[in-house]
Amino acid sequence: MPGRMIDLHCHILPTLDDGPSDFEESLEMARIASRDGVCKIIATPHVYNDKFAIQDIIKQVDLLNVLLKENDIPISVYPGAEVSIGLDPALIPSYTLNQTNYILIEFPHNHLPSFAGKILAWLISKGLKPIIAHPERNYSVIRSPELLLNLLNRNMYVQVTADSLTGDFGTDIQYCTDYLLNSGKVDFIASDAHSKDFRIPVLSEALEIAATRIGRQASQRLVSTNPTAILTGEEIH
Repeated sequence: MPGRMIDLHCHILPTLDDGPSDFEESLEMARIASRDGVCKIIATPHVYNDKFAIQDIIKQVDLLNVLLKENDIPISVYPGAEVSIGLDPALIPSYTLNQTNYILIEFPHNHLPSFAGKILAWLISKGLKPIIAHPERNYSVIRSPELLLNLLNRNMYVQVTADSLTGDFGTDIQYCTDYLLNSGKVDFIASDAHSKDFRIPVLSEALEIAATRIGRQASQRLVSTNPTAILTGEEIH
């Protein structure tokens, strides 16, 4: 089993969104992740509006880290968010990953908005580095992956979901994920876990599948090297 993996997209904080119902479930999610070889998690609750600020997320993360230590669970959690592309643009820059210039952006599932390129370019103009969350699950991208590839430049990144690689979302999404992976445009594999039962926080099976597609070294970058750069705010090479 691979060790020292980093899950950069995980809904492990309770009560903020559709993640775990309480801290007990958060701890169980952390135990599952630890057994799978994950050592660090970026908490990424959904942000659709100004219901809570990044400071609220940081407080929850700090409390969860105390509980993890008290329960001898060898996981460290860091603050972040999964930010809707429809959020007020003035608010978006405050919800970065671990207070770096990387930010996880979510498109609607049913289409790729016509203004997506403009918003991404605007974020880059503000010094941010957008990471597009699970585009392989977007209906427009499933039908035409080139729509996504034509959006990308060196300052944009792509995260796919572990369950997309394993086929748990169906064959259409699995084929789209394979296409993006083989194109060399995937930068991260993350769990997008929401509970201890549904979409659990595991990466190892998806990592093994990725290794058969792009090789062991390249696949390891998607769950270790690249997420490490996110946490430290360094460049991804």
